[in-house]
Amino acid sequence: MSKFKYAFQNFDSTKHVRASLREKQISHKHAREIAVAIKGLSIEKARDYLQSVRNLKRAVPFKRYKNQVGHKSDPGVMSGRYPQKSAVEFLKLLDNLESNAEYKGMDLDRLKIINANVHKGVIIKRFIPRAMGRATPKNNVLTHVELVAQEV
Repeated sequence: MSKFKYAFQNFDSTKHVRASLREKQISHKHAREIAVAIKGLSIEKARDYLQSVRNLKRAVPFKRYKNQVGHKSDPGVMSGRYPQKSAVEFLKLLDNLESNAEYKGMDLDRLKIINANVHKGVIIKRFIPRAMGRATPKNNVLTHVELVAQEV
């Protein structure tokens, strides 16, 4: 297994805790919008928010990737969607972040997500055979997600 580095700079192991998700088959765009939405929240608030996204109660606001995205009735959300698959993976990542903080002896009620990064990973290249000897590419882009929390 290859070693990877985190994108977060100035990591101090006494006051920060981090967790990452590598090469998951989730949408990069959805993951990026979820990361923007949960940055600055506490772990419990982020968990409640992602649970409500998974249950189609609250929408994730789409700020960058919003072409032809319908408006939602949530307060403060113009364009938005309910990315359930990405929300489930983020919930697993929050559990991992919380267990890392518990292992370090940090107070879980005072943890706040200060950084959330999403990067594109490896591209899995395949093709779909079509009529008359042609082929259409079918590429899957895997996604890396990193979360950093701090005690405040």
